[in-house]
Amino acid sequence: MSASTTAPTFSGSVPKTYHDHLGPLIFDAYAKDMASRVAPLLKAKPDARILELAAGTGIVTNLIAQTLPSGASLLATDISEPMLNLARANFTGAPGVTFQTADACSLPWKDASFDLIVCQYGVMFFPDKVKAMQEARRVLAPGGTYLFNIWDSFEHNPLPRTAHETLAALFPTNPIPFLAKMPFGFSDRAEIERVTRAGGFTNFELETVEFPCIAPSAADAARAWVEGTPILAGLNERGITDPAPSRIAVEKALSAKFGAAPCKSTMRAIVVAAS
Repeated sequence: MSASTTAPTFSGSVPKTYHDHLGPLIFDAYAKDMASRVAPLLKAKPDARILELAAGTGIVTNLIAQTLPSGASLLATDISEPMLNLARANFTGAPGVTFQTADACSLPWKDASFDLIVCQYGVMFFPDKVKAMQEARRVLAPGGTYLFNIWDSFEHNPLPRTAHETLAALFPTNPIPFLAKMPFGFSDRAEIERVTRAGGFTNFELETVEFPCIAPSAADAARAWVEGTPILAGLNERGITDPAPSRIAVEKALSAKFGAAPCKSTMRAIVVAAS
């Protein structure tokens, strides 16, 4: 779900592990929430042109496609071709849906090309967030809406916090910053609003949404975080070619705090509607 070539790379084995393990753990519930917010907008404008940014492996794409009116269209984009290839492979099929590689900070479409933009957990990865907001505002038609969500802080997302803290203890002199810096590093409400308004949006609604966060086992959750994210590349950069010891350490920590099978906690995100 990266948004620029300067952002972490989701490639190799990561996209499939991301989809198979992180998807059910943390993305599916919010994808359903996102689709539920899109539905009334489509009812009001059944011929809407929808742009999805940072579509990843297509979890939101498939849900929106299921209720897409015959006159509407959905263009799902991501800068990561490996992620988008998996999204194409996972797509269950629906008319009006296409896929295209695109950088959220430099969108290749004319002004006012879309009536609705959706983005699930991509904004945190955009290296120039104001520029990405400006681009979204530019390609959005007058009266259009930009729906996006962002993870709340580690304080409200205990599973990834525990994974991060466990890995930090394993590498105290050279910690892997990915989770703290990227997905869970942009949760300040005032800063989110500042960036959104700096991008040209004048109307701004923010809502906090919390769901259960449940994996079949601590082993599944550990694999999701260690091998389904750029943490895997972080291990490789530190000369570690076998992620198993790190994964097992995370599994033990998660099992101790949240249970071995199932592994249960909660998660919280911030949902924004801007226009």
